[in-house]
Parts: sequence; C-alpha cells; structure tokens
Amino acid sequence: MLSNSPVVNAYRERTPGSAAASTRARAVFPSGLTHDSRRLEPYPPYVTHARGARKWDVDGNEYVDYYGGHGALLLGHCHPAMTEAVQAQVARGTHFGACHELEVRWGELVQQLVPSAERVRFHSSGTEANLMALRLARAFTGRSKIVRFRGHFHGWQDHAAFGVDNHLDGSASPGVLAGIAENVLLAPADDIEAACDLIRSRDDIAAVMLEPTGGYFGQVPMPRAFVHRLREVTSETGALLVFDEVVTGFRVAPGGVEELYGIRPDLSSWAKILAGGLPGGCITGRADVLDLLDFEQSKAQGREKVSHYGTFNANPLSAVAGISILELIAAGGVCEKASANGERLRALCNAVLSEEGVPWAAYGEHSGIYFHLNPEGHDIDPLDFDPLALPDYVDRLTAPSPLAHRLRLGLLANGVDMTGKPGGTLSAVHEEEDLQATAEALRRAVRLIRQEGLV
Repeated sequence: MLSNSPVVNAYRERTPGSAAASTRARAVFPSGLTHDSRRLEPYPPYVTHARGARKWDVDGNEYVDYYGGHGALLLGHCHPAMTEAVQAQVARGTHFGACHELEVRWGELVQQLVPSAERVRFHSSGTEANLMALRLARAFTGRSKIVRFRGHFHGWQDHAAFGVDNHLDGSASPGVLAGIAENVLLAPADDIEAACDLIRSRDDIAAVMLEPTGGYFGQVPMPRAFVHRLREVTSETGALLVFDEVVTGFRVAPGGVEELYGIRPDLSSWAKILAGGLPGGCITGRADVLDLLDFEQSKAQGREKVSHYGTFNANPLSAVAGISILELIAAGGVCEKASANGERLRALCNAVLSEEGVPWAAYGEHSGIYFHLNPEGHDIDPLDFDPLALPDYVDRLTAPSPLAHRLRLGLLANGVDMTGKPGGTLSAVHEEEDLQATAEALRRAVRLIRQEGLV
C-alpha cells in the first residue's frame, strides 16, 4: 500500500508542492498528464528550472537529471551556445512561413555527420519522421507490408502503436484500424533466423524498421551481428532498411549507429538531439527514395509526388538550436564523453548493488543505463551481468516489477530523477560529482526499499 510505504512517505515529505500541482493538473488533463511516461504514483515531480546536469522542482529540491529531455539533451540543460542562439533568434522571428538560410545550414550539418544522408527532410518530431519513412518505403517499392520488431518503439503513430509493450500478437490497439495492423508484421527481436525467414518468405515487404541498438535504446539489446544480417537480407529482397535513430542519432556517435556499425540503411529517422532539445525531426537517406518528395524529380519519373506539409517543419528556433548543438558534436569529443559517463555510472551502481547484496544489475551501452530488477529471483551478480545471457532475455528484461516504481520514488527522494523503466540517459556534461551522488542515492533508495521488505 502506498500509505504504508517508507519509500512513498519519504517522497511525499519532500514534494508537497508537486502534490498540489498534480491536483490542479488532474482538473485539466487526463490523469493530469501530457505524456504517458510521466505517470507516477502518488504524483510526478513538477520542475521549475534546469541547468547542466541538474534540475529543481517546485519545492526547491535539486536532482541529478537522467530523464535528459527524454534523451534529447546530450549537452545538458541550457547549454550556453544553444541558449544564446535561441534567444537571439526569438528577437528576429520564430516563424517566417518561408524558406530561410538556417534550415539549409541545419540540413548541411546533418549531411556532414550522417553517412547515408544523400537527402534530408525536416519534420516536427520523431513520430512524424518514422511515419514519413514508412510512407516513402511503400510509395517507392509499391509494396504494402512493414516489418517491425517486438518491443521496439517508433512513436505513437498508428503503424507503431502496438507490439511494443502490449498487443504483442500484432492486433490493433484502441483507435488503430485493423487494416493498418494487418499490414504490419512483428518479428522476434531475439531470433535472427526467424526474422530473416519472415523477410524472405514474402514479396510484399516495403520496409524493415528497427531501433538498431535494440528496443528502447538497448533496454533489450540487439546484437550488432543481428543488424548486419538485416542489411544483407533486405538488400537481397528489395525491402528498404529503416533505422530509427530518434534516440541513438548523434548520441552513440556523431553519425549515429550507422556510423558506429558501418551500415548504410536506406532511410533513417532522427529527432531529439537533432533540434537541441526543441521540437524537431528529420528523415534522411537515399536520394532516389527521397526524390518522391521532389516536385521536379517526381514529374520527370512520371510518378505521383508524395505530399508533405507541416507548419513547424524546420522552424527557425529549432533550426538554430539544432545548428548550435550539431556544430559542437561535429567538433568532436561529445559522444565519447557521454558514453564514458554511462560506463562509469553503470560500474558505480553495480558496485553499490554488490555491496548491498541486492541481486539486481545496472546495464546498457553507450550513454544509456537500465536496471534489471530480477523479478523472478535469478542468481545475478551485479559485477558480472550479461543481459543477453538471461533465458528468454526479451521477456525477462521487459517484465514489469513493482520494484521499478519504488526504485524511481526512492531515487527521487534522494535527489536523482530517472525514468520509470527504470533507467535513463547520460549527457556529456554530467561530472564525477553527479555520478558519485547518483550511486549514493541508489544506496539510500535500496535501503528504503529494504525497510519495506521488498528486497
């Protein structure tokens, strides 16, 4: 029960202002929320401001932040270069309803960093970019089916609104037409032979879409060899390979997973870091595919153009924010620092878990961290944990656990904000002091949870 929980009580004592804000929000928004992942019982924290790797709530509590703008803030909150650029642009105009040189520079930077970016088209979000990728793939190939992987997240659009953490049988979730779901084939994320057999067995597959490091930025890892095999089989069958780099783009390497793995997908979607933490997304890839958006090329080829509008596509504010951040990434060292921070924090957290005698483990790759809370009670050594060695690892790593809720609250009560998975993303501006504080917050959270008799 929440009322008898030492963890919940510790959180409540620190956050009466957030409780009051949540009560107001419930009279305005469904469940009081504007984003599903922010759901937290008894209520989520309400933040007033942030800087660098820290943020502060309405009660004045300070947190080391691993929500990171849902992964968008590789250089932390309010980076000086981005803040200055955006403030200057506000005075010049926020929406011209016209072409502008900023969008050209932004697109040029994307082409500079992304090996496969023969052409670029901007959107307002990763969800929109993924939807455009699927539309282009169908128009280009003349085929109808899309292959996705169970547990891989591609936004809230209809083609991806099932088969992630529910409707794993591929059936339509509420509000999605059955006809759309019937044209999406869900492949296993842990069986490359079965996935390749599925792709080879049909001649109507337009695209194979995946998160190339695995579902939810590697919460369920996908081995690199799996991705290379997908490149091979899609090349054989004529299906387009689509990388969803909304999270991984400009994070695991300046050119994303495709640079890191040496694989050139046919299309890729990008968002989050692309716009420096402001709304923005884009699709990149082969010129002959993106030529379906080109008026002159479509006419010359005798093909109907794929239409694309969007009031906020490449708006000046997102463009200057994206330019400022991508220029810093292009200069070098940013991705490497964030990834080193991730490795360091995972090691610190696993040392705490080992010292506390808790059979959980922190894991992840690059600048990501996740906690496996071991709901089935396997014999786990935090200092020697391989998530891919778990039996039925996809199910094990995504199995819901009430401990995830307690761990998040326990971390919040001790000055750390992570997502409810539980886990988060690190930035290049987290410092050793932040990482050490996080490890100690984990220790205190574990001890609170132990008081409740849950470990």
